[in-house]
Amino acid sequence: MNVLKAMDSVSIDPMKFRRALGNFATGVTIMTAQNEQGEKVGVTANSFNSVSLDPALILWSIDKNSSSFSVFEQATHFAVNVLSGSQIELSNKFARRNVDKYEGTLHREGAGKAPILEHCSAVFECERHQIIEGGDHWIIIGKVVNFHDEGRSPLVYHQGAYSGVTPHPLLQVKDQQVESEQDIGQMHQGHLYSNVCYLMSRAFKFYQTDYIPKQLVTGFRTSEARLLLVLGSGTASKKEDLPRDIAMPMHQVEQAAEILQKDGLLLESDGFYQLTEKGRKTAHYLFDIADSHQNDVFKKYPEHEKEIFIKILRDIAGVA
Repeated sequence: MNVLKAMDSVSIDPMKFRRALGNFATGVTIMTAQNEQGEKVGVTANSFNSVSLDPALILWSIDKNSSSFSVFEQATHFAVNVLSGSQIELSNKFARRNVDKYEGTLHREGAGKAPILEHCSAVFECERHQIIEGGDHWIIIGKVVNFHDEGRSPLVYHQGAYSGVTPHPLLQVKDQQVESEQDIGQMHQGHLYSNVCYLMSRAFKFYQTDYIPKQLVTGFRTSEARLLLVLGSGTASKKEDLPRDIAMPMHQVEQAAEILQKDGLLLESDGFYQLTEKGRKTAHYLFDIADSHQNDVFKKYPEHEKEIFIKILRDIAGVA
């Protein structure tokens, strides 16, 4: 009994406890709701977690002192907006107090009029199922009535800072390539390894294996990132030229442009696309990722060999 009393009396340093919890990497969500009076609220939270598959239940927690709790308590439904890697600004916006969080924020109404934010990684529309007291927080359990899987790379929060998701290096074992090498070894291996078309195709596949995940961490799909890079480089801005430079069909180019335009990253005028200031900054960030990966790949080669390689590629690609 004395031991139990001693354990109960041990005090936990809140700051140290918070730092220790920070070792558990989480996603970042914005919880949204609207009551019958039309009051909309939204809070940034990383306490989201699944509870049950059957029935489909999830939970999250909110500080008892939050001014938004009353609306979550009154609303019949709420939405869990799982943020993508491109939504850091949105996360910060909904974490602030005394600002109009929905001004300029793209959203629509879902179940129970809960606001659904656009371009997230995923969204779960939930019916309020139960509210449980949990220390200095309220634990809100929701029953999922609908969900949207957008497939965008999620925003991650770890040790008090935003981060992103990339495959673990130990998982990047190229089994398929090894198997193909063994198959190729059975027939004209020497000849095939001198074939430019084969080598370029294989090199591109290897290059993309490590590069694409780094690009996707930003939360942009490949088509969106390519469009930003092409427009940022100034190689093309006329809509009809973009499928050639982006290597994607026109409908994908237009779809990517529509999304970027809604996000305030580009403008369209008379068949031409132009990046906004925000778009130029985003393209610069994507170029940094591309350049960093390229430098890693070529670091073992002398600079003049790299220049010759790029010149040959430009000639083959028909780039002046």
